[in-house]
Amino acid sequence: MRFKPSKAAVIIAAVLSVIGLVIAGAYFQPWQLFTNTQVDEAFPGSNQTSSSGSASSQSPGPVTSAQSEVTTYPLVLAQGTFISHEHPTTGTVTIFENSDGTRTLRIDDLNTTNGPQLEVWLTDAPVIDGVDGWSVFDDGNFVNLGALKGNIGSQNYEIPADVNLDEFTSVSIWCARFFVSFGAAELIKQ
Repeated sequence: MRFKPSKAAVIIAAVLSVIGLVIAGAYFQPWQLFTNTQVDEAFPGSNQTSSSGSASSQSPGPVTSAQSEVTTYPLVLAQGTFISHEHPTTGTVTIFENSDGTRTLRIDDLNTTNGPQLEVWLTDAPVIDGVDGWSVFDDGNFVNLGALKGNIGSQNYEIPADVNLDEFTSVSIWCARFFVSFGAAELIKQ
């Protein structure tokens, strides 16, 4: 004798399946793999010179001066280049100190996959190539600088005043939903 489920059991199973798919979709957000968010923020402020001197060009970067007593801002404190982890990731990261003492982490030319709960983290973890490096960034100290503004383009993140940059050696595009790095950059002090 063959078992035949009742009409009510089939309806309940179908409803539970739809609910399960909706919950799974909301959690995993698979559509984000096929969408991009492009952000092209300008560098905040312009280059400024302390003491006497005039403002220099708008583009940030290392600035040298013939007068050793004059400091030109923004100062480049550290730089790095992203490597891929869970998803292909390219771009560069630079930490600047501005004339008012604030610090900015700038990501330039980022290109990575979109995903749920992507965040920008300063960490003390080493940047390790390959699968071994995907999940090390939450093992030690890290500072969450905020949600990734876009998976493509250039963007700025303010570094809190109480963060001691000497304690951090890398930046990760961290997926907080799945505890994995999409890409990371070793910070090389300047």
